[in-house]
Amino acid sequence: MSLLKRFPCRPAAITTVLLLSSSGMYAQSNSIDYMSEQPARAQHGMVVSIHHLASDAGLEVLKEGGNAIDAAVATGFALAVVHPVAGNLGGGGFMLIRLHDGKSTFIDYREEAPKAASADMYLDANGNVLPGSDPHSSIMGYRAIATPGSVAGMAYAEKKYGKLGLKKVMSPAIRLAEDGFVLTEEEAHELHDSDLARFPDTKRIFQRDGKYYETGETFKQPELAKTLKRIAADPGDFYHGKLAAELVADLQKGGGLITREDLAGYEVKERTPLVGSFHNYTVISAPPPSSGGVVLLSALNILEGFDLAKLGDRSPEWIHLITEAYRRAYMDRSDYLGDPDFNEIPVAELTSKKYAAAWSASITDKASPSAELRRPEDFLPPAPKTAGRKKDSPDTTHYSVVDGQGDAVAVTTTLNNAFGSDVTSGTLGFLLNDEMDDFAAKMGVPNMFGLIQGPANAIVPFKRPLSSMTPTIVLEDGKLRYVLGSPGGGRIITTVANIFLSAAEGGLNIQQAVDAPRFHHQYQPDVLFMEPGLPQATQDALTAESYKLSVRGHWSNGECIAIDPKTGELLGGQDHRSHFGSAAGY
Repeated sequence: MSLLKRFPCRPAAITTVLLLSSSGMYAQSNSIDYMSEQPARAQHGMVVSIHHLASDAGLEVLKEGGNAIDAAVATGFALAVVHPVAGNLGGGGFMLIRLHDGKSTFIDYREEAPKAASADMYLDANGNVLPGSDPHSSIMGYRAIATPGSVAGMAYAEKKYGKLGLKKVMSPAIRLAEDGFVLTEEEAHELHDSDLARFPDTKRIFQRDGKYYETGETFKQPELAKTLKRIAADPGDFYHGKLAAELVADLQKGGGLITREDLAGYEVKERTPLVGSFHNYTVISAPPPSSGGVVLLSALNILEGFDLAKLGDRSPEWIHLITEAYRRAYMDRSDYLGDPDFNEIPVAELTSKKYAAAWSASITDKASPSAELRRPEDFLPPAPKTAGRKKDSPDTTHYSVVDGQGDAVAVTTTLNNAFGSDVTSGTLGFLLNDEMDDFAAKMGVPNMFGLIQGPANAIVPFKRPLSSMTPTIVLEDGKLRYVLGSPGGGRIITTVANIFLSAAEGGLNIQQAVDAPRFHHQYQPDVLFMEPGLPQATQDALTAESYKLSVRGHWSNGECIAIDPKTGELLGGQDHRSHFGSAAGY
């Protein structure tokens, strides 16, 4: 059998061919649970999120005549109540909107470094990065908090693109905070987090001063309810008024850096989304300061010359090809990406088809050692010579919305780590982010995830840290086809790519694609991370091709929507890795 037959390429495209020694043995088994799953179905509108009460809040607004933006804002505020581990008022996020008339836009409400921030603020006297347990570190406590953008972003989206007004769309969240909601076993367990006990107001609100909430109890948040009512009446108060003064007073008691000036100077930034293509699909995704869209489009461009559909979803050949695309796209991420308001980023060059073809030609039949990888010459400006390695937090959340007109919204929002900085504004009742940890604290120093970042992501006042959040909307032949996204830190991008490729090329429905075992490679460390569930024979074939595998645990939480191209029916894929989410539609 020829190499070409064993590893098919697209006609008139890249001619690199690949071989895995155990080719042809690993068609996906129908006995795996996810292969029998079916998506939720709806005709008029759908909201998919990690929490059923947040999905219900968005659905309620859709049924009352709201559009997808109204529902997205309602869902976002509801998540701040029912999913405090990641839903938030004190964090930030990105909202990607595609209206039924074809217009697309990207709302950036990422957090910003305070004016008092500095490049070496998380280093000790010897120039070493402070450990996460240190009260002055970037991971926990008051000095880890960046200026939050979530309230500004959701209020901006509602005012410019919504129909019903902020008071109306926030009413479900206010009701949930006032009346409370019943905790599942998983939610009650989350609130037992020992780090929450380190801060008195957090311990009081979320742990009842040590008398932990248990499964089946109702969790009410009266301080948060009052704050939500104030925001609904005047969202500007959060940044310019009495609410801002109370927040700053709370934070400065603990040594926080945020001032009234930081809050008053915060601005939502509406940016142009990145747009690329993959066969007959148009992929609309996140521009910098997210790395998500650049890396996603780069990886898809590298893969476009290969006929993935003939390989079989999650066969060794499928995983090998996609992994090598990830490896190369993440190498570029490490050197070039940061806040576009502070750096010149060669986005067009990084996402060009010619550059991707040159990368594709370097893929062989075995794993490419990351240390030996060499970027194709004459496509990009020189990469910075100094790089820093850091992690992205997995504690983010994503939700997707489509309304009856065909408006679509993909939102990814975060506090960064679980419960953010663990600091709560006691008078206002909400947690604050630890987003300062998303900057590179020191060049050249790796931490637990080893995700590389360069000088473009150094700490500078009023700068927005680089993100991996990848809200994405996909069209097929010009019509809305997928609304995609996930949490997962540095693994967000590959999660979105895994889901899209499984649905678009692998023959899986959106629920199967969301639940299928994931795999991830980020250039450094040179490890192929895999979730449990792939056949041992597949793992053995990859090991034989020089991959170092790490198979453990599950990550990310895709909350996605597909649109049936024949009937227009909305198909919801709610990630079954969590146990209290839902795809709510009507």
